[in-house]
Amino acid sequence: MNSIDGWQGEVPPDWTVRPLRSVAEYAVSNVDKIASDEELPVRLCNYTDVYNNETIHLGIEFMAGTATQAEINKFRLLADDVVITKDSESWEDIAIPALVTETSDDLVCGYHLAMIRPDPKKLDGEFLFRCLQSKVLRIQLELAATGITRYGVPKNAIGSMALPVPPKSVQQVIARFLDKQTSDIDNLIFAKQRVLDLLAEKRRVIVAEAIMRGLNPAVRLRPSGIDWLGDIPAHWQLKRSKWLFEERDERSTDGSEVLLSLRMERGLVPHNDVSEKLTRPEELIGYKKTSVGQLVVNRMRAATGLIAITTQDGLVSPDYAVFWPSAEISTDYYVEMFKTPLLQAVFRSESTGLGTGSQGFLRLYSQNFLALWFPYPPLEEQYDIVRYIATETARIDRLRAAAEHSINLLKERRGALITAAVTGQIDLSEEA
Repeated sequence: MNSIDGWQGEVPPDWTVRPLRSVAEYAVSNVDKIASDEELPVRLCNYTDVYNNETIHLGIEFMAGTATQAEINKFRLLADDVVITKDSESWEDIAIPALVTETSDDLVCGYHLAMIRPDPKKLDGEFLFRCLQSKVLRIQLELAATGITRYGVPKNAIGSMALPVPPKSVQQVIARFLDKQTSDIDNLIFAKQRVLDLLAEKRRVIVAEAIMRGLNPAVRLRPSGIDWLGDIPAHWQLKRSKWLFEERDERSTDGSEVLLSLRMERGLVPHNDVSEKLTRPEELIGYKKTSVGQLVVNRMRAATGLIAITTQDGLVSPDYAVFWPSAEISTDYYVEMFKTPLLQAVFRSESTGLGTGSQGFLRLYSQNFLALWFPYPPLEEQYDIVRYIATETARIDRLRAAAEHSINLLKERRGALITAAVTGQIDLSEEA
């Protein structure tokens, strides 16, 4: 039996374990929207496409962009190529794979991704894709990722990844087996995800109605004078963001404070609680300080609702924005508002910069945020709205937690099946 480095299991005796570089070509893409004298239209396969899809094909909407002919030639995607995420703000989002199943001449591997092209004589693309879905194999790339608040996989780590390599005919049998076996699991996951979507939509409606119209359905409305906002209760005021929030930019001089990481569902949490990449104080010098009760905004992802209230003193990324809220507001009310699809669309329209995909490198700069007008209900009504939202969404959140637990169990089952198959733990002789 042959061992796989970094994994305690073994593979069958007629298999080999090889570094990926010996059975595939690979390259880290730097293709973004490249301006040149001879601009050529292309469709970029973006990192968000890989996050959201196991396979890349022509039916997916790609971000239009421009690139030089040399870049197009180097990173043009072919069927059986595997694309992986090369860097991310989340350590767990590193090395997510997607299989390219259908291509055209203008489909190009975009920035934040690495393109892996199997040697057709040695490696099947679908088998490689399944290997990279296996946690015990992908973790080699996750552990090689470097960074503190943004992580990247070094190019040499991709090439050094230890890969189980059975005979190619066996690879194809394994790929077909997994396609069949994971299909039923995927259908169950899809059905439960549909339940989650319905619950999420119900939650969004409850929150949006309360935040933008208050709790009295019979209240008299008046035009707000703001295009995106429309009518608001007649007794509400409008206030500019700069009257509600004051930016704070105080930096750490020794890095001794706790580094906090902003997570979509959990808010600001200690970085070391959610990442295996521990930090040293000297790496945190110059990071921004934040204190309990302050508002922290991930400027690059404000349009996805990555905004939270600080619950313990600490540090955040220098690229985040930190604000003192006015004593005359409920910060919870405004955080609920900022997470609504309406405000996310506003933040997206106010973000500036360069990039591709739905976000790219667009940022909601503080001057843009502070210039916006927001509804301002009476303070006690803000508190009432927050309490109402907490009560009404609690039952929805319990149902959501149960559905998510079921989905996680199915995904664990799916992952265990994939791992067992690509490491030779399942006898598939009858499938051949």
